[in-house]
Amino acid sequence: MTVNNAILVVDDEEEFLRSASFALRSAGFPLVETTTDPASVLGRMENNHYAAVLLDLMMPVVSGRDLLPKIVSSHPGIPVIMITAVNEVESAVGCIKDGAYDYLLKPVDKARLVTTVRKAIEFSAIKEESSRLAESLLSGETKNPAVFAPIVTESESMKALFRYLEAVATTPFSILIQGETGTGKELFAKATHLASGRKGPFVAVNTAGLDDHLFSDTLFGHEKGAFTGADRKRDGLITKAAQGTLFLDEIGDLNPKSQVKLLRLLEDGTYFSVGSDAQSQAACRIVAASNVNLEKAVSEGRFRKDLYFRLRGHSIRIPSLCERPEDIPALTRHFLTAVSGELGKSVPTPPPQLFTLLNAYSFPGNVRELKAMVADAVGRHTGGVLSLSSFKQSMERAAILDPSFRMPDDAPAATGPGITFGPNLPSLREADDSLVAEALRRCGGNQSQAARLLGITPSALNKRLNK
Repeated sequence: MTVNNAILVVDDEEEFLRSASFALRSAGFPLVETTTDPASVLGRMENNHYAAVLLDLMMPVVSGRDLLPKIVSSHPGIPVIMITAVNEVESAVGCIKDGAYDYLLKPVDKARLVTTVRKAIEFSAIKEESSRLAESLLSGETKNPAVFAPIVTESESMKALFRYLEAVATTPFSILIQGETGTGKELFAKATHLASGRKGPFVAVNTAGLDDHLFSDTLFGHEKGAFTGADRKRDGLITKAAQGTLFLDEIGDLNPKSQVKLLRLLEDGTYFSVGSDAQSQAACRIVAASNVNLEKAVSEGRFRKDLYFRLRGHSIRIPSLCERPEDIPALTRHFLTAVSGELGKSVPTPPPQLFTLLNAYSFPGNVRELKAMVADAVGRHTGGVLSLSSFKQSMERAAILDPSFRMPDDAPAATGPGITFGPNLPSLREADDSLVAEALRRCGGNQSQAARLLGITPSALNKRLNK
C-alpha cells in the first residue's frame, strides 16, 4: 500500500469535483484525487492510504450510503465525510451511526469544507497517536532504537521520552522540547525527524537575537527588490524544509512581532515572503525548543499564550544531567572514546575517583559541560591513568554559577568493590547509615550533592535522614 496522504473526493458531478479540489488545494492540501466512479473506491483504497474521503450520498450504480459501511469496516482509521444535496436528518443520523465523521449539504461552503476536512484529519491523527502511545507504553521499548542511538543514556526517564516521541513523530502537530542549556534538545529534534519518516530534510535555525525583519527573511524568504540589497528572489528555510522538519531553537527569545507571524504559520500553515502580497503555504513540520520556562514567560506576558499552546501540540521536558546521575559514567566513557579518536590518542583509563567527583557536581551546563570537561582532560593527557586536575579546575570555577558547590574529598584508591569488611558483617541498616554518612561527609553536608553521589533523589535521602 502506498502512503500518499491524499484526500479522495467521490461524486458523480464533475463541477463539484473541480470546485472541491480547487478549494482544498488552495487551503494547503496539495494531494487531492477525484473520481466519478464509486465502484473503484475500494480498489483505490486497497492500494493507497488516504488522509480522508469525501463521499457523495446519492450516486448511480453504487450509492455512498451503501459504500460507507464497507469503507469504515475495511479502513477504520480513515475519516469519511458524507456530502449530499438532500437535507434529511434521518440520512445524516444514519451515516453518523454507520461511522461517518461528518455530513455536509450542497452547495457546500468552501470555508466549511476546508475546516471540516482539516478537523477530520486532526481527529484521525489524534486517534492514531493514542493507539501508538498505548502500544508503546505496553511494549516498554522503541521500535526503531537506531534513531535514538546518538543520545547516550542509561536513564529510564530518557527512554520513556524516546517511546513518546516515536509514537507522536508521524502526526502533523508541532512539538515543543523544553530543557536546560546543554541537555541535547537538537539531538531529540533530529531523532524525532528521523522517526517521522518524512522525506524532506531537517533544517535548524536559532531564533535567539533575530529581529523581526531578519526572522521573516530567514524563515519566509524575500522577493527581488523587497529591500536594499535584495537583488534576487531568495527562498526561506520553510521552503527548504518542505516535506521535512523545521527546528526553531531558543524559541522563548522570539520578539513579539515575530511571535504573531509564527502563530499565523501554525494556525493555518500560511505565510508571506518579505515584499510579497501572495500568500504561500508551508509544507513542513515545526519542532521548537526552549531553555526558557515558557509557562513562566506566558504568565509574565513575555510570550503569547495562544502561540505557546499552538507550539505544544506535543511536548516533552528533557531532564537535566543532575536529575539522571546514572548517565554520567556512560556519557563520560562515550566522550573519552569520541574525543580520543578525534585527537588521535589512545583512550585513557579513568580513575575510580573520577566518578565520585563527577557525581558530586551539579553540572549547570549539563551534557555539553561534561563533554567540554572530558575534551579538556583528554587534550592535556599524556599517558597512563587520566588526571583529575583538569576536572577539579573546572569545578573550582563552578562557585560562580553554584555557590553551594563544595569539592568532595578524594575517594581513596581501592581494589575490588572498594569496601573492606571485618570479621563481622554489618547489618543492612548499619551499612546503609554508614554509606549515607560518608556521602554527606564527602559533600560537606550538602544533601543535594550527597543524593547525587548515592544515586538517589534528594527527597529519598531526606526520608532516610528523618528515619
